[in-house]
Amino acid sequence: MTSRKNPVPPTRAELRILNALWELKSGTIEEIIHHPSFSSPPNYKTTQTILRIMEEKGLARHTTATGGRVFVFEPAVSREWVEKMCVRTMLEQNFGGSPAKLLVNLLESGPVADEELEELEALIRNYRIQKGELQH
Repeated sequence: MTSRKNPVPPTRAELRILNALWELKSGTIEEIIHHPSFSSPPNYKTTQTILRIMEEKGLARHTTATGGRVFVFEPAVSREWVEKMCVRTMLEQNFGGSPAKLLVNLLESGPVADEELEELEALIRNYRIQKGELQH
C-alpha cells in the first residue's frame, strides 16, 4: 500500500471507514455502512462523500464492479502507516516532537501495571539493540 507525498492523518470519520475497509479488504458503500464496527449505519451519501475525499487524500481508492455502475472501495494505506502518521502528528502538535514528553504524560495520566512497565522497558532496550546502541 502506498502513501501520499504530503501525508495528512485521517479524520475520525475517515478512520472509522478505514477500519471497516481494513477488515473487509474491499467493499461497496453498502457493505461499508453495514459493517459491524458501526453501532448504527452511517448515512449512505455522507459515506460516499467521505470516501471521495479519502480518495483525494490518497487514503482509499476504488474500482468498478460488474457493469461499471458499482464502486468497490479498498484502503490505499495500511493500518501501520496510519498509526505511525497519527502518532507523528500527535507528537508534533501536542509534545513539541518529543517522544519523552509523550511517554511521561502517558505514564502520569493514570496507573500503569508493572507488566506494562516491564514491556515498555523491554521495547526500549530492544530498540536500542536494533540501533546498535547496546550490546546484547
